[in-house]
Amino acid sequence: MTSIPAIRLDDGHEFPQIGFGTYPLKGEEGVTAIRSALDAGYRLLDTAVNYDNEVEVGEALRASGLPREDVQITTKVPGRDHGYDETLRSLTGSLERLGVDHVDLYLIHWPNPSRDRFVDTWRAMIELRSRGLARSIGVSNFTADYLTRLVDETGVMPAVNQVELHPYFPQAELLAFHEEHDIVTEAWSPLGKAAKPHENEVVTSIAEKYGVTPGQVVLRWHVERGVIAIPKSATPSRQKENLDIFGFELSEDDVDAITALGRPDGRLFGGDPTTHEEM
Repeated sequence: MTSIPAIRLDDGHEFPQIGFGTYPLKGEEGVTAIRSALDAGYRLLDTAVNYDNEVEVGEALRASGLPREDVQITTKVPGRDHGYDETLRSLTGSLERLGVDHVDLYLIHWPNPSRDRFVDTWRAMIELRSRGLARSIGVSNFTADYLTRLVDETGVMPAVNQVELHPYFPQAELLAFHEEHDIVTEAWSPLGKAAKPHENEVVTSIAEKYGVTPGQVVLRWHVERGVIAIPKSATPSRQKENLDIFGFELSEDDVDAITALGRPDGRLFGGDPTTHEEM
């Protein structure tokens, strides 16, 4: 089984550098796919209230027979639950659906700036961490300005920011901000989904050079940049392939060439966190 290197967060907890994204895996097929990922060696599962599959994640974990402490679970508070008391209740619901007594990483899913309740939400998450109900706390889809506001108003910087990140949207400026402030970057849609950066000739030529698949090159690019990637696949062979990226390294020139594929309009959809909001 593949040994997955870990990244240490600023709170001292360690997370595998490759995790398993569970959106949109649901129902019996979802449980089977998530269980398959655990069997393949994934030890970080990423879910959210808005994925509507926390029950399936919990079922897959129990069916795997793995000890709870061997698997790290991330979930996220949705926009409709922003606010101090609302966030406390939201995690209670998530824990019940997952069938666990804590999550390893709890994230604010989107900042939803027009509602302007993400600071109160963050204060609740700090409290949840103090109670041990969330081991680590962070955010998703936050800009540098929103991150700065959190620390200015609460004194606590998120340990993780999970953002859209792939070769067509490499987020160099945000990664530099994260590095400066000891925030670990997590990539959602790390393979770029429908944009298919793995089909770009720059990526395919690098894959040919190393004798690996283009998808493995893209995931290795994340690793070389110090990012936690959370690819999703329901196919057991692809799940294993996505984990098998620690037997080769990309050169600095390779990393730079892939990063250079970034586009001004590289987002997969209009997911600009200053305007896009999800409840």
